[in-house]
Amino acid sequence: MKKLKQNIIRIVAAVFVLASFASCDEVGDTDPGGTSVESMAGDWYVQTFVNGKLAVNYTLLSTYNTSADDGKEMWIDDHGKIWTFKVKSPVTLGSLTFAGSKLASSVDGYNITVNVTDGKVTKNDTKTTGGHIVDGISFKAEFSDDPGTIYEIKGYKRTGFKEDEH
Repeated sequence: MKKLKQNIIRIVAAVFVLASFASCDEVGDTDPGGTSVESMAGDWYVQTFVNGKLAVNYTLLSTYNTSADDGKEMWIDDHGKIWTFKVKSPVTLGSLTFAGSKLASSVDGYNITVNVTDGKVTKNDTKTTGGHIVDGISFKAEFSDDPGTIYEIKGYKRTGFKEDEH
């Protein structure tokens, strides 16, 4: 009986040891990687100007990859804070630029087109309101339901620091 207990204890201990080795086995590459427009994507605090005058103070704008994730276009989404638009804009990754004409906005019930010009993302050259150096974004937009008015949109990448939030 005593030998039987010792054998059972040894077997249970062996199972735990073998299980611990098996649980450390890495199952392939666990790094999900990035998207094709990762260098241009993010949340941005931007200001909007018309004829050099502030029209919309700091608000959140997002840029992100499309489902194609082919490095040829990205979404620009103002979350309804500037003009209520969400467009796929062609991009040039090498120069971090973007632009497009008559881009259809994907906002339900609000069918407009947007001309985006002079779009660019700059790396580590923009100062946040809190004093941090981060990436910058700028572009011009003209909306089909306000033809002739050019909106200059520019700002900085969101840091998450309290002093940079708006």
